[in-house]
Amino acid sequence: MSDFLSAQTRTETDSLGSVEIPASAYWGVHTARAHENFPIARRPISVYPDFIRAFACVKQAAARANLEIGALDEQRATLIDRACEEIKTGMLHDQFVVGVVQGGAGTSSNMNANEVITNRALELAGHAKGDYSYINPNDHTNHSQSTNDTYPTAIKISLAFSLDSLLEELRLLSESFAAKGREFSHIIKVGRTQLQDAVPMTLGQEFNAFAVTLREDIERLQEAVSLLGEVNMGATAIGTGINAPKGYKEAVIRHLREITELNLETAGDLVESTSDTGVFVTFSAALKRSALKLSKISNDLRLLSSGPQAGLGEINLPARQAGSSIMPGKVNPVIPEAVSQVAYAIAGSDVTVSMAVEAGQLQLNAFEPIIAHSLFQSITWLERACQTLRVNCVDGITANEERLEDMVARSVTVITALAPVIGYAEAAKLAKEALATNAKVSELVVSRGLLDQEQLDDMLQPQKLAGLAPETGTIDIIPGAPQKLESGSEADADTNA
Repeated sequence: MSDFLSAQTRTETDSLGSVEIPASAYWGVHTARAHENFPIARRPISVYPDFIRAFACVKQAAARANLEIGALDEQRATLIDRACEEIKTGMLHDQFVVGVVQGGAGTSSNMNANEVITNRALELAGHAKGDYSYINPNDHTNHSQSTNDTYPTAIKISLAFSLDSLLEELRLLSESFAAKGREFSHIIKVGRTQLQDAVPMTLGQEFNAFAVTLREDIERLQEAVSLLGEVNMGATAIGTGINAPKGYKEAVIRHLREITELNLETAGDLVESTSDTGVFVTFSAALKRSALKLSKISNDLRLLSSGPQAGLGEINLPARQAGSSIMPGKVNPVIPEAVSQVAYAIAGSDVTVSMAVEAGQLQLNAFEPIIAHSLFQSITWLERACQTLRVNCVDGITANEERLEDMVARSVTVITALAPVIGYAEAAKLAKEALATNAKVSELVVSRGLLDQEQLDDMLQPQKLAGLAPETGTIDIIPGAPQKLESGSEADADTNA
């Protein structure tokens, strides 16, 4: 933004008049007006580098396609191509200064890209910035294009780029939970339903389930991103292809596939593709699903670590910072708390995307900027949330084994394992007595002569209580179950969601 304070200026003119532009700026008059008009979010589009890189890919593909069909001369096309290549590597991202929230269906972002690319191309050719008689942002850099096909295409490519990083963080987080599942595979605990004691399980099973549910979301997100491959390059204004020379549509998608290394294809109906933004609803929903499941896991971690003395206290989360300005020694579960807040924001962004998609009228959706911002922020925050949960929390979790062992020993939940032998009614009586007297179920069963100690010990083996086969360490298969999941392993489970 320091360019706005530059003392030296150049004059640029559009249909509304002339504007003084800082001499050092690579952006021009259209960007300057947008910067003045949209001081809303006070966050420039450069906060999303994958979006800038995607826009450079789109403009580079257009320049190559225009050169191929003879719509642009080799010298200009090559200079535009070189400027785009530099921007793809991270150069000049600070020159993308228009706000993420903007009117005009993304025209400000498109023109910001056109102006930066053009002025860098001019510089490469030895011309002064703003010498648009040689290379023009509209006539050359934007040739055969409009905002209405370049902008949504750049959004889709950017989401595909960004998803790679998110999927990697989800994979790493899943592996961390799976590692804890293996570490805790021998620890028996009380499982709960509706916050009430249910049946025994292992702490390893609990953590391995977290790993599996995250792996499921990796698959769902991969399915969602496949829908982003349909783009409308060559549609120009509304999908009729006006001002797109013959052969351009076929050439630009071929070059775009090569440049991005993505499986892209031209939409079958460009009028429909230009007006329909339904794919963003699907992608946003996939992000929301992942975020909410991650928040559920975070809630579980907070419950399991609650206390440490008057709560469940089954696990210990790493102490990250002092938890109170008034209560000495208090440590709060700040990492899971932060992750849940990210989930709430992503859920809110999903509502924003839904409303913006519904609000599109006739041949164009004018609200794609808020769709783009919402999706970019969600995918960025979700990636960072996964990373901090893994590094600052999950990897350092420890188990309170003695407490868990004592809770199981005194829990009436083991009575469920005995019910098939001693009967449901007798088991219910024992459970009621155990709760009233705080006696151990095992002692009551033996004292009443319902089972001898050898029979009881066999039925209450930790592996059996947790549904594990003693010989193999695997979960017993229930008739009709789709798959077998290895205890404490990363074996695949049912991924139906």
